[in-house]
Amino acid sequence: MTAQITRQMLQAGAAMLGIGSIGETAHGPFTLPALPYAYDKNEPTIDAHTMRLHHDKHHAAYVNNLNQAAAVGGGWVKKPLQDILANLAAVPESVRGAVRNNGGGHANHTMFWQIMGGSGGRPQGDVAAAIGRDFGSFEALQDTFNNAGLKVFGSGWVFVTVDKAGKLALTTRPNQDTPLMDGERVLFGNDVWEHAYYIKYENRRAEYLKAWWNVVDWGKIGARYAAAKAGTLTL
Repeated sequence: MTAQITRQMLQAGAAMLGIGSIGETAHGPFTLPALPYAYDKNEPTIDAHTMRLHHDKHHAAYVNNLNQAAAVGGGWVKKPLQDILANLAAVPESVRGAVRNNGGGHANHTMFWQIMGGSGGRPQGDVAAAIGRDFGSFEALQDTFNNAGLKVFGSGWVFVTVDKAGKLALTTRPNQDTPLMDGERVLFGNDVWEHAYYIKYENRRAEYLKAWWNVVDWGKIGARYAAAKAGTLTL
C-alpha cells in the first residue's frame, strides 16, 4: 500500500467521523485544545502529516460529536469531563453511547498531546522511583507496555494509571474507553488506533510502539505524577 493511498484512506476515515475543515468543531461546552507544539515536533518518530490529521481531524471530530450530544442538555453537561465519564449512567440514554465514545476520545487525546513532544530518554525523580517500585525497572515497563499495546485487538489504548498514593498500574482499553470511566487517573498512555501510526508504520504496530518512547516528555509525565498525588490531576 502506497503512502498516498494510506493518506487518502485516513482522510476518508476522518471525513466519516463528521468533521470538515481543520479544527472545525460544533459550538458547545467542549473545545479542541491546541496542539502544544509544532506538527513536526515528533519527527521522525511520528510524521507531521499524521499529527495534523490526528489532531485537526480525528480529535476535532470527537469534540464536534461530543458537543452535538451535549445539545440535549441536562445537568451532566456542566460537569468536568472526567466526572461525566466516571458517571455515564447520569447521561441520558439517547446520547450515552456518543458521550462514551467521543468523550473518551476527547479525554484520551487531550492527555496524549500533553505527554509527547519530548525527547524520550529515561524518567527522573519520583516518577522514576515509582516505575522501579511497581514495574521492576524502566526496561520492564517498556516491555510490558509495548506487549500490552501489541495485544490490543483492533483499536484501543494502553495506559499507565496512577492513584493518589502514587502507585502505578498498567491497563488497556478498547476503542476510546478510558480508565477515567472507572474513576481512575491516567499517568500516560499510547494510542494504538491505526490512525495514530499507519501512514509511517503501516501494519507494523510493534515498530511504532517501540519508537514512540523517543517522543515521550518525561518532564510532563513527572508533573502529572505530582498532580495525581496532590489530587489535582484531571484528564
